[in-house]
Amino acid sequence: RLAIPARVFVPHGCPAGKLEGIRRHGAEVRMISDQDWWSVIKDSGHAEDPGLYADAVRNPLALAGNATLGLEIIEQLPDVDTVIAPFGGGGLACGIASAFRLLKPSTRIIAAESAAAIPLTAAIEAGGPVTVPVSPSFISGAGGPSVLKEMWPLIQTLIDDTRVVPVKAVADAIRHMAKHNRIIAEGAGAIAVAAAMAEVGGSGKTVCIVSGGNIDTEVLADILAKKL
Repeated sequence: RLAIPARVFVPHGCPAGKLEGIRRHGAEVRMISDQDWWSVIKDSGHAEDPGLYADAVRNPLALAGNATLGLEIIEQLPDVDTVIAPFGGGGLACGIASAFRLLKPSTRIIAAESAAAIPLTAAIEAGGPVTVPVSPSFISGAGGPSVLKEMWPLIQTLIDDTRVVPVKAVADAIRHMAKHNRIIAEGAGAIAVAAAMAEVGGSGKTVCIVSGGNIDTEVLADILAKKL
């Protein structure tokens, strides 16, 4: 809208629906390898691109924006006991948790990961960020090879625990929401629900963060047909 050019670096295998949305809003798409894409995130930009890097994870304004989700939950369900959020880079989970630490610190904040990549669970076990393997799956938007070093101090103070769910359980959660709630969720968005369906939240009232619906129709069709 402001006639400012935008370039978006995406890894190979990025859902077609996301690419269509990026281009529809007028941005240029640059497809790069998974390794180079992760380097862009770690280095806060591309070495060959002089543009301003928009960080959706570590930027304080992005974290503050995510915190408003926590405020909405507290407003609508003040007696919530547990919040389960998917973990990608940590911006969403930490932003939400910051609101609860201020206004309702007794609420448990659980970060959910799929078995395809468990950087946070591995970091907690190791006492700091470590590199983990990333298995191919239909899940995008969650599960990088490591926790960003800048996020580790926040995670230690804001996140109570993690849960890991099988990729199949994520597909089951997508199917469940589509059938029973008429909600179409992407893989990353269904991880929290998959964790809740495994009863990891414990007793009390649990809120799951369904963080997106960018899923290709072919993938959704396979999930609904129980091919995934």
